[in-house]
Amino acid sequence: MGMVKFNIGSVDSFERKLENAQDELGIPQNERIPVAYTTEGSILASVATFLPTILLIGGLLYITKRGAQGGSGGIFGVGKSKAKLFNQETDIKVSFKDVAGMDEAKVEIMEFVNFLKDPKKYERLGAKIPRGAILSGPPGTGKTLVAKATAGEAGVPFLSVSGSEFVEMFVGVGSSRVRDLFKTARKMAPSIIFIDEIDAIGKARGQGGQFGGNDERESTLNQMLVEMDGFSSSDHVIVLAGTNRPDILDPALLRPGRFDRHISIDKPDIEGRKSIFKVYLKKIKTTLDLDELAGRLSALTPGFAGADVANCVNEAALIAARKGAHTVTIVHFEQAIERVIAGLEKKSRVLSPEERKTVAYHEAGHAICGWYLKYADPLLKVSIIPRGQGALGYAQYLPPDIQLLSTAELSDRMAMTLGGRVSEEIHFSSVTSGASDDFKKVTAIATNMVTTWGMSEKIGWLNFDDGQQRFNKPFSETTGQLIDQEVRRIIQEAHDKCKKLLVEKKHEVGLVAEELLAKEVITREDMIRLLGPRPFPERNDAFDKYLDKSKLGDFGKTNV
Repeated sequence: MGMVKFNIGSVDSFERKLENAQDELGIPQNERIPVAYTTEGSILASVATFLPTILLIGGLLYITKRGAQGGSGGIFGVGKSKAKLFNQETDIKVSFKDVAGMDEAKVEIMEFVNFLKDPKKYERLGAKIPRGAILSGPPGTGKTLVAKATAGEAGVPFLSVSGSEFVEMFVGVGSSRVRDLFKTARKMAPSIIFIDEIDAIGKARGQGGQFGGNDERESTLNQMLVEMDGFSSSDHVIVLAGTNRPDILDPALLRPGRFDRHISIDKPDIEGRKSIFKVYLKKIKTTLDLDELAGRLSALTPGFAGADVANCVNEAALIAARKGAHTVTIVHFEQAIERVIAGLEKKSRVLSPEERKTVAYHEAGHAICGWYLKYADPLLKVSIIPRGQGALGYAQYLPPDIQLLSTAELSDRMAMTLGGRVSEEIHFSSVTSGASDDFKKVTAIATNMVTTWGMSEKIGWLNFDDGQQRFNKPFSETTGQLIDQEVRRIIQEAHDKCKKLLVEKKHEVGLVAEELLAKEVITREDMIRLLGPRPFPERNDAFDKYLDKSKLGDFGKTNV
């Protein structure tokens, strides 16, 4: 019998057609053609079937191999430290001569520099240098700059990392990165580790927001404690950490043997700002005497931190360049200070005549109160030009840097703050919403007088300042009602004092307001021309030292 081989697409279709053909030919069942089936497939098709599985297994083997080669890096290397290494020869060009306005902090931190330069000098006497220091202070005061200057002075490797870089979604990554960081630092010893914003991982344990003993942040903190406490005297690795909130750090982190030095870097006083201005003024082009210019600018910028000073100098240079000037003048600096304090001029915001008049009388109320109240801060400038942050006008004062305020001084300050609203009450049939920020400031002062500073006879010498902002108030409901009454009484007394003064000086308020409407900006010299000399001596020594134009010679005349 012959045999025929061929390929078919579908077995069911072939059998059905074969059966129909044999039925039509009348072939008996016992004589019908037998059919045998065999299945054939290509090697490529077989491999394609198992390709996804092969790729998955290969990928897992590759990842495992990379993890083994990375040591503490783990899968994908996520456990490796992300610290940036700065080397003195290539990166660190900062020294203590570049750090100004924080002499006390530099004295304290010089001990670390001396140890890293000559550790045997201390070790032969059995002394051990503190292993870590917390640099705490408000933002922009130069904590990172001090740490870099320490590394630059000591001439050692400097490892910089942010506290938030230890926190990842993978469990155990933070601890691994801490171990890798300290391992790297020990290999390069003597060296410095700087952890910025350490409160990201150093918060006190057991204060809520955690999820049991396996909390990633807590395990990272525990590893940090172990690594710091595991130093030996021969490690020669110093850990510096910066934070704006030292009060929330874990006590175990601050104990002797870990971060046992606490170096506070506060905002600079007027002399500190002067030295900082000198550092940054050297970098710009100006023909003014730098010492005299730095003194004047430091007096104009109370409360500025180092970063604010740098921003102010840079802004002045930008303004000078924008106007096509060849050098930066005092006018550019004063415009930069105004922009930093009050925001950019909104020239596109056009006020109606009624709005301009209201703003003028509002600012005139502030100015008159500041001029005739004994304990008010020195007035420098009043403006009704709209600026950023929603301000339609502002009055610039120069408060002293160190403030030990009495009840009389606080009363005058509140009265001066309320001067804008009271002036509107006196001169217009209805008031506006422009005094909302003034009310916020007054309420804060009065509340502190009652709850924090013990300046209320009914409340007494108690402090109810709740720094942790708990949900439960630290006083009873009866005491709360009494506090509300005292706050209202203090603000009402300040309002009455302000209203009495502005009613008596209604003519003077009108003179200042009309001058503002005519010139938009008036200075202290304009106030003296309109009202005569201020009846009280200024209590801010910096004002007479740096801003009195009668003592500044030609330099003072450049801004008239």
